[in-house]
Amino acid sequence: MIHTIQIEEFLALAPEIPVADVRTPAEFEQGHIPLAHNLPIFTNEERVQVGTTYKQIGREEAILLGFEFTGPKWGTFIKQALVFAPEKKIALHCWRGGMRSGSMAWALTLYGFEVYLLNGGYKSYRRWAIEQFSQAFNLLILGGMTGSGKTQILHAIKNSGEQMIDLEDLAQHQGSSYGSMGTLIQPSQEQFENNLAYQLSKIDINKPLWLEDESRTVGKCSIPNPLWDQMRNAPVIKLNIPIEERIRFLTQEYGKLNPNFLIECTQRIGKRLGPEQTRDAVLAIKENRMSDFIRLVLVYYDKTYTTGQSMRKASQVYDVSGLVAADAANVAHILEKAKNIPYIQ
Repeated sequence: MIHTIQIEEFLALAPEIPVADVRTPAEFEQGHIPLAHNLPIFTNEERVQVGTTYKQIGREEAILLGFEFTGPKWGTFIKQALVFAPEKKIALHCWRGGMRSGSMAWALTLYGFEVYLLNGGYKSYRRWAIEQFSQAFNLLILGGMTGSGKTQILHAIKNSGEQMIDLEDLAQHQGSSYGSMGTLIQPSQEQFENNLAYQLSKIDINKPLWLEDESRTVGKCSIPNPLWDQMRNAPVIKLNIPIEERIRFLTQEYGKLNPNFLIECTQRIGKRLGPEQTRDAVLAIKENRMSDFIRLVLVYYDKTYTTGQSMRKASQVYDVSGLVAADAANVAHILEKAKNIPYIQ
């Protein structure tokens, strides 16, 4: 049986019923619904040929070509679907709820699947995702200079029962020139937005939501404007961590990375660091003087953070001192400070 449902019902089912995206691997990689499996009805090349035939010859010829491509593959599609949907319940979508998902739904139903078909396809998810960023959230921003261990503290805050979204984890980047850590691969902007919207949809807007004080871009991923505007106007709890403590923490985090990666990243920000500082930082890396390297580049990052912080209203910034970088023991002090912010419920 085929049930055609709207995006809200589709997403409500998604944690329980496997989702299959029948678009091409290239479309899927560009952006997909979180938790979805790719069950492509066409390869990337086949889709191009079908689309070209549709435009140059007509709809009927394109349909015939599509059946020629898929004819031998229907048994494989069913076997693939059974791997992640062994109970024969599956949610399906294509780009806009057209022939690709309709054909797959027909084939799976014939085999005995119960199919939930997304009305409007992936386009309806994108519209829904963009709407999530305009909701009014009760934001609390955790700030502090580079090396304060904000991400680790945010996770400790989450473990204490608070709501938190890790933007750097979603972006697969730690924000600075060194933020890829030499190994992280970022999602597309579209996928970053899809994942973020999905997490935002689970937030209770009547309770605080903790986010890290980020730049507008986290690596190559941009925080959507409506959410970014809320972040810039939200109260900030700023961690005041002594510089020696921050150097210690950053040396542990970055000192183990590939020296060539560190040198390349340092040279990339050379114009902002200045020629002498860049030269000294690169030399420190080569000589394995990691704390000296960190101390040199922190001059630039501290200046950048101070500039960004100066754009906030002083009345929105709440300092917390006497803390240790990345220490979960900080959480009690931070949450106590949050209680004293008048409009945080």
